[in-house]
Amino acid sequence: MNANDLRTLFEYNDWASARIMRVLLEVTPEQFTAPNNSSYGSLRGTLVHILRSVMIWRQRLRGDPMPAGIPVETDFPTPQVLYEAWKAEEALMRADLQGLSDADVQKVIEYKSSKTADQGLAYKNKLGEILTHVVNHGTQHRAEAAAMLTDFNHSPGDLDLILYFREKGSQ
Repeated sequence: MNANDLRTLFEYNDWASARIMRVLLEVTPEQFTAPNNSSYGSLRGTLVHILRSVMIWRQRLRGDPMPAGIPVETDFPTPQVLYEAWKAEEALMRADLQGLSDADVQKVIEYKSSKTADQGLAYKNKLGEILTHVVNHGTQHRAEAAAMLTDFNHSPGDLDLILYFREKGSQ
């Protein structure tokens, strides 16, 4: 994996998220917060989990091994508020990725877990591994959100990576 490969994965990540966000803005406030059996309890909970995760990883990669000031679910009372925060976070991540070099991808990053069960445990991973995880994690939870949106008759359509490449015109 090199820096260009990672930037491509994040371009796909943004493309897939944009498909989710486009239809998210169509759901009712009740649908946005409706309880369900997903890992994070609602459509809002699932999408906020993705956003928070990206924020935490981006801050870790900037040198904060235990990020603080990460918003909570109730900071996003409407889909529009979440959408605006999402777009801002995407812009910050894109800016951070612009200067990424192939050598950077191999750098080892030290950080601490923020999960309650193992909070404070120290870990080390290569930057490229972490960035690949961020995209993969987003893929998992976007799929959950897509299913919820589809249940609300607001399908985002297919989110497959190959569709992104086809739309982009990759050969």
